[in-house]
Amino acid sequence: MIKINKMKIAIIGTGNVGGALATNWSKKGHQILLGTNDVQNFKGKDLLQNENTSVHTISEAIGPADVVLIATPPTAIFEIIDQMRDVSGKVIIDATNSIAKGPDPYKTVYHCLVDKTKALVVKCFNTTGFENMLNPIYHGEPIDMFMAGDDTQAKEVAHQLALDCGFGSCIDFGKADKVELLEKLALSWINLAIFQGHGRDLAFKVVRR
Repeated sequence: MIKINKMKIAIIGTGNVGGALATNWSKKGHQILLGTNDVQNFKGKDLLQNENTSVHTISEAIGPADVVLIATPPTAIFEIIDQMRDVSGKVIIDATNSIAKGPDPYKTVYHCLVDKTKALVVKCFNTTGFENMLNPIYHGEPIDMFMAGDDTQAKEVAHQLALDCGFGSCIDFGKADKVELLEKLALSWINLAIFQGHGRDLAFKVVRR
């Protein structure tokens, strides 16, 4: 069982999304292991200024990690899996979106990971812009994160990590059959923020009467 108060988190993909999550999780005392193909030259070197943060090769980062976040282009997942070794019992969070091009023949990275590894997989941190992951507070109120997948333990970890980022909640969209729907929610945010020109400072929050 993973101790969710202090986790070792490997982040594969040190761009905007991975960087925002790495920053907030490090502030909560989690140990951040940045995984990259080139430890000397990689995007997000400034992340090393965060506490509890170090850089490694992908396999070195994943090895001791309790949790692995995938925040890369979806087509990179096959190369990443080749470097993972044994990830049985680890939680892997799929934060990718197969909008332009997916990991053929799989529908999503989630489905690829479930088929090719024995990890505990969950879809999360894919439905909004990195700005909202860095600062999920609007007018004093936290916005919502969403997740989907079959594994209960992976969802518990994702839920806690969402709260650690400052999200108000992490709403369960359902099991594996809802993963693609969650990617549609991401496309809906992209449509409003970018295609329709409303700007990236918008977010989703579920309200109840």
